[in-house]
Amino acid sequence: MIQKYVYGKPFSTEAVVTEVPAGEGTPAYGKVDTEKGFCFTYIMEETDIVYGLGEANRGLNKRGYCYISDCTDDPNHTEDKRSLYGAHNFIVVSGRETFGLFFDYPSAMTFDIGYTRMDTLQVSCADADLNLFVIEGDSPYDIVKQFRKIIGRSYIPPKYAFGFGQSRWGYKTKEDFRKVADGYRENKIPLDMVYMDIDYMQDFKDFTLHEENFPDFAEFVREMKDRNLRLIPIIDAGVKVEDGYDVYEEGVKNRYFCQRGDGSDFVAAVWPGNTHFPDVLNAEARAWFGDKYRVLTDQGIEGFWNDMNEPAIFYSPEGIDELKGMLKQFLENENYNSGINAGTLAVAPTSDTNDSAETESAGASIWPLMGKINALANSKEDYRRFYHTVNGERIRHDKVHNLFGYNMTRAAGEAFERIDPEKRFLMFSRSSYIGMHRYGGIWMGDNKSWWSHILLNLKMLPSLNMCGFLYTGADLGGFGADATRDLLLRWLALGVFTPLMRDHAAAGTRDQECYQFENLDDFRHVVGVRYRLIPYLYSEYMKAALNDDLYFKPLAFAYPEDSMAVQVEDQMMLGNEVMIAPVYTQNARGRYVYLPEEMKFVKFLPDGSVSEETLPKGHHYVEIALNEVPLFIRSGKCIPLAESAEYVEALDTKHLTMLGYPGAEYTLYEDDGIGKDYENKENYRTLKCC
Repeated sequence: MIQKYVYGKPFSTEAVVTEVPAGEGTPAYGKVDTEKGFCFTYIMEETDIVYGLGEANRGLNKRGYCYISDCTDDPNHTEDKRSLYGAHNFIVVSGRETFGLFFDYPSAMTFDIGYTRMDTLQVSCADADLNLFVIEGDSPYDIVKQFRKIIGRSYIPPKYAFGFGQSRWGYKTKEDFRKVADGYRENKIPLDMVYMDIDYMQDFKDFTLHEENFPDFAEFVREMKDRNLRLIPIIDAGVKVEDGYDVYEEGVKNRYFCQRGDGSDFVAAVWPGNTHFPDVLNAEARAWFGDKYRVLTDQGIEGFWNDMNEPAIFYSPEGIDELKGMLKQFLENENYNSGINAGTLAVAPTSDTNDSAETESAGASIWPLMGKINALANSKEDYRRFYHTVNGERIRHDKVHNLFGYNMTRAAGEAFERIDPEKRFLMFSRSSYIGMHRYGGIWMGDNKSWWSHILLNLKMLPSLNMCGFLYTGADLGGFGADATRDLLLRWLALGVFTPLMRDHAAAGTRDQECYQFENLDDFRHVVGVRYRLIPYLYSEYMKAALNDDLYFKPLAFAYPEDSMAVQVEDQMMLGNEVMIAPVYTQNARGRYVYLPEEMKFVKFLPDGSVSEETLPKGHHYVEIALNEVPLFIRSGKCIPLAESAEYVEALDTKHLTMLGYPGAEYTLYEDDGIGKDYENKENYRTLKCC
């Protein structure tokens, strides 16, 4: 059962697409206070678990920390970060009382889940203008499925998007892309996609191509397709300010860009320098921007990734002017000119700092200046400087900040329906809000080549699924910092199971394409396992999408009565047959696992064979070599396997072998992977394990 409570005058985010009548009275759980903004308070039992929040830091159980839904461009995903790229305001409290809450609010919202007080859940925001949905059900899993039904069907990508992709910030020329294609094809490592980061553009301008490097882009797209590879270009949120650039001139002429309070177009610096942001919350501007994707689809492009759409801001002219003023004042400060030693100025003030008048005066001068420098990027002040026009009404950006990435991707998704309504396009985004899950997937942003980020990747998967985001994955091997061979292999062994499987790295980091390392057979094998599993992975994805279900689930959702399973956070259920338990620590030769029931422990071995061992319920230490891919098959279940292939369309799905318990049956979903005839009964067939 779902109850809706309306506070103030909510902005329509269109996250919920099913009509839920507004209820009277107050929610059955917690207390709501609207005296100063909005505040929901609930006293938790010691054993209560809190699920949800989608793309959020830390654990699967969100208790014990404070999270802020405030879409943020931050490449340092350390434990103390409270905001990442997405804003997903859905939680489930599971315990003595079990219920779900969706706070449909498009600006910054704080989730204090036992942080200030260990027993207190407090959700708050500045304005009491929101819709609160309270969901009751038989279990957390039931509550999630009810929520999924009211927010609409998850995005369905083309089947080729389940292949492996290679990306790097720094591929610039045709030869760079050909080198990647050669590296994979010549070494027989499967590959379906090569991603194009910002360097393919002319001067980082959206919907342009570098004139010298890609004079005949359509021909190059065909060349890559002849090798069964698809190019996937990036699109950024900022449109370069430049006379003669058609996208800029059209946007200015038609008032399609976000504007300052005085009506002038807002300016922010991103990769191209000064840019304008398309007002994607304005339906007319959104349609205009979305139709620009046709520039590339007309040349054969079938997929995109949207970036910098929090929106990210490096600085604004206003911010620079303020900094100049502070710097001028600092340089004119008599303490600066009187020769106070550099050590005093360089050491941050603490309780132990000399508290002389001179030091205090110097500190008062330097620290605001340094704070201003550090705050230039993604400044809250800048987000208050510009406005959207929605249904004729001007709305300050910070009041709807979390909707920008959602609506940028929505612009593309709606345009694809106009460009080719019978065809699926690949689309995923960095920033998002619930509702965007209908138009595209997400990747988890600028992670690092850290072992801890393998575990963070794993823990985010079911939380994102709860919020509708099924097509998701992290940058395998890590985006920032230098990957090692063992890290990449272990991360690939997790990526084998994520719908989006992509190796991506930043410019200036170590090359981490699979063919850059020794003993390529190991990489060929691990990526090859992905292709062997695609019939199963695609089938489970489609069932989850078509039935508003989960692709990844916490063990607790499958085994709610098992007190140990409820505590496990580094193993996940995939579909209805498989449990995954990747290795995520350096130099480990295996790991401990907990089996809530008897299962088959399966390892894909580097010689192409598969080992199977039946293990009873309980705790086990299992050995997993660096070049092995493990999974567990639930008792009485089986899964289909194909022979590996170099690209998805080459997979033979008519002659599958079955892996698992003899006598078990599996219902396979298979369509053409391109069209939208999802409900056709002929897409299903039953397979039996002999």
